[in-house]
Amino acid sequence: MHGTIEAVQSVSQKAAQENAAQEQAFSLPLDQFNPGDPELFRSDTHWPYFDRLRKEEPIHYCRDSMFGPYWSVTKYNDIMEIETNHSMFSSAALLGGITIRDVAPDLRRESFIAMDQPRHSAQRKTVAPMFTPTHLDQLAINIRKRSAECLDNLPKNEVFDWVDQVSIELTTQMLAVLFDFPWEDRRKLTRWSDVATTLPGPDGLVATEEERQAELLECATYFGRLWKERINQPPKSDLLSMMAHSEATRDIDPKNFLGNLILLIVGGNDTTRNTLSGSVYALSKNPDQYRKLRENPELIDSFVPEVIRWQTPLAHMRRTALQDIEFRGKKFKKGDKVVMWYVSGNRDEEVIDRPYEFIIDRARPRTHLSFGFGIHRCVGIRLAELQLRIIWEEIMKRFDNIEVVGEPKRVYSSFVKGYESLPVRIPG
Repeated sequence: MHGTIEAVQSVSQKAAQENAAQEQAFSLPLDQFNPGDPELFRSDTHWPYFDRLRKEEPIHYCRDSMFGPYWSVTKYNDIMEIETNHSMFSSAALLGGITIRDVAPDLRRESFIAMDQPRHSAQRKTVAPMFTPTHLDQLAINIRKRSAECLDNLPKNEVFDWVDQVSIELTTQMLAVLFDFPWEDRRKLTRWSDVATTLPGPDGLVATEEERQAELLECATYFGRLWKERINQPPKSDLLSMMAHSEATRDIDPKNFLGNLILLIVGGNDTTRNTLSGSVYALSKNPDQYRKLRENPELIDSFVPEVIRWQTPLAHMRRTALQDIEFRGKKFKKGDKVVMWYVSGNRDEEVIDRPYEFIIDRARPRTHLSFGFGIHRCVGIRLAELQLRIIWEEIMKRFDNIEVVGEPKRVYSSFVKGYESLPVRIPG
């Protein structure tokens, strides 16, 4: 009874918060908009700001923010156009990289997602064999076994944190398999992923940028030891061995090496982990869809891409204008920061029917931007979908319901759209 009262209060507080955000977003002058404010994402109140921008000013300039000035691109088709215009918009880390947050020039690290052609494709191809259909079939056996073990050990009739006990644990196990990383140290991968994307501050994972760099140096040192082992061994099918033996990556400089590591760790951790948490939350908010899934488990195939769209685990990607250019009547200057808001494109009413509704049997569920578009589209998208599909197949075999008993605690970030915790209970 006590848990039910708390859940009702949580829902009431959430509704009041949403109403206040709606009023604020539609009364604030557009020239004062800062849609990249991380607090909007932590409080889940960013939605009305993007709704208004798509309607009134889909290409918007923010003159002042904690990240400096930046352009926002908020509509689906505009995002795709910028995403594919590599001659005008750069992904290069040396120009600023792929996130709204600028990194000091001496700390910038290249990775293949933060490179332009032709170097991008050469390094991306190095890890592509990990995601071929044949290799995914082999990984599927491992994923199913680990998922079953994790789910069978969950408590019944008591509240626990889904994020920690399921989402983090399963994605971290997958990362350890992909890198052939020492099993007993696998939670280091989660820590390094979180540290790489966090905003330093008194309430954050790290207080200062110096602390962040110290932990990332620990990551580089640890993987450096593993790299030396792999390069002296015959080639194997893990990501580190692939990079160690590839002509395109075996002689890369230390910054590029760490950049690629962080990319693969974050990509393998944050997207699947936060979508898995988001899938439980989405079904709890849409009991009619949960009922539909229980009655027809075959809908998992369309449920998975729909929840990836609905969650949008990475809220944005950033580009840098390579020259002065006019776009949709707005004038970008060379060097301007251009932020493509995937989280807004995935709610674009002109492209996606009823975008705010969670519909697990959509006719075209893969119409979304959550994994990017074009040459920088996430290399691990099929693995992410495979993990989510298998985990939910195993969930449906075991549990009639996963009850969310309170609002999630969300990450303070306008890049990673994720969850720190999600309290749930599985009825016995």
